[in-house]
Amino acid sequence: MADPLAYLDQQLRQLESQGLRTRLRVLDGEQLPVAVFDGRRVINLSSNNYLGLATHPALRAAAEKAVRTLGVGSGAVRTITGTMRSHVELETRIARFKQTEAAIVFQSGFTANAGVVAAVLGREDTIISDELNHASIIDGARLSRAAIKVFPHRDVAAADRLLAEVTSGHKLLITDGVFSMDGDIAPLPALCELAERHGAIMMVDDAHASGVLGRNGRGTVDHFGLHGRVHIQVGTLSKAIGALGGYIAGSQSLIEWLQLRGRPFLFSTSHPPAVTAACLAAFDVLENEPERIERLWSNTRRFKLGLQAAGFNIGASETPITPVMVGEGRRAMEFSRALFDAGVLATGIAFPTVPEGKARLRTIVTATHTDDDLDKALEIFQRVGKAQGIL
Repeated sequence: MADPLAYLDQQLRQLESQGLRTRLRVLDGEQLPVAVFDGRRVINLSSNNYLGLATHPALRAAAEKAVRTLGVGSGAVRTITGTMRSHVELETRIARFKQTEAAIVFQSGFTANAGVVAAVLGREDTIISDELNHASIIDGARLSRAAIKVFPHRDVAAADRLLAEVTSGHKLLITDGVFSMDGDIAPLPALCELAERHGAIMMVDDAHASGVLGRNGRGTVDHFGLHGRVHIQVGTLSKAIGALGGYIAGSQSLIEWLQLRGRPFLFSTSHPPAVTAACLAAFDVLENEPERIERLWSNTRRFKLGLQAAGFNIGASETPITPVMVGEGRRAMEFSRALFDAGVLATGIAFPTVPEGKARLRTIVTATHTDDDLDKALEIFQRVGKAQGIL
C-alpha cells in the first residue's frame, strides 16, 4: 500500500536542494553563553535566555524545593483540580509587576497569544495587525474568525486608515512590543492614540520586551509610560524569565473571561510546581538584581557596534535581538553552518519565518556573555563573513 505521507519526502528533498533543510542542534548540558551543541563547544548567540536566569541559583533552589514538597505535576487542568496555591501567587505577582488588575498564566507564550485573541473576538469583529507580528498572533486571529486587516510594519498612518474603515463590531489593534526577527520596537504611543481615537482594544505581545525593556524589565508599556492605555498585555515566562509559560495581564473582567473561555487554559494541564516556583523566584531576581539588565544592554551595545564596524548590516534593531542580514536563504544557512564550525552558534532564519530575500542570522547576546566571549565571536564573524563572501 502506498504511503499517503510520501509527498512529505518530496517536499523535504526540495528543501534540501534549496539549502533550507535544517536539523535540530542538540544541547549537551546547561543553557549557557558558551555551551556544547552537537558535541562542539561554541559561543551561544541564539538563546532567548536574556538574563541567564535559566541557571540562576535562586531559581534552581525554588524549583528543587517545590519538587520535594509538592511533587512533579499538578494533576489536572486549572478548572478542575489543577489550580495550586502557587499558580494564584504567580498570577498575583505578575499583575503587580505589570501594574494591572489581574493576570492569568497559560502554558506558553504561543497559547497565550492564540488563546486571548480567539476568546475576546468573533465573526463580527475586526483585527488590525502589524505585518510582522508573531505567528501566534496570526493563528489566534484566524481562530477567532474575525476579519483581519494587516498594515505595513510600524506604519501608523496605514493602521489609522484601516481602523477608520471598520464601522461595526469590536476592533482589536495588535502589535508586538519588540519584533522577534528584526529587534525593533513598536511605535506604541502612537498606536495607543489610534486605539483610543477609534474605540479599539489595544493589545501588545511583550514576549521579547519582558525582562529587557522598562523598569526592572516590565516591558514596552512601562518603557513608554503607557500604563492603563493597553488593554491586553501578553508576556512570556520562557525567555528572560528563564522557565516556561506565557501570561496575559489586564483588567479583572478580561482575566475572568479567559478563565471561562480561554481554550488553552481550559484544556491543558497546568504548570508543574517546579516551573511555577522558578517563575516566582525569577520576579524576585528582576526586582533585586537590576544590574543583570544593565549588563544585557552594555553587552548589546558592544556587540552591535562590533558588527557594524566590521561592515555587517544589522537592519533596524534597537534591542538585544540583532539580525545579521544576508538576503538569500541558502547563503544564510551556509553562513550559519560555517560559523558553527568556527565556534559560534548563530541560527540562520529564512522563508517562511521571514520574507523571501530577507534571510538573516538572528543573534541575541545575554547578560552572562563576557567581553572576551563577544570579542571572540566578533572576530569569528568577521573572518567567516569574509570567507563566505558576506563582507
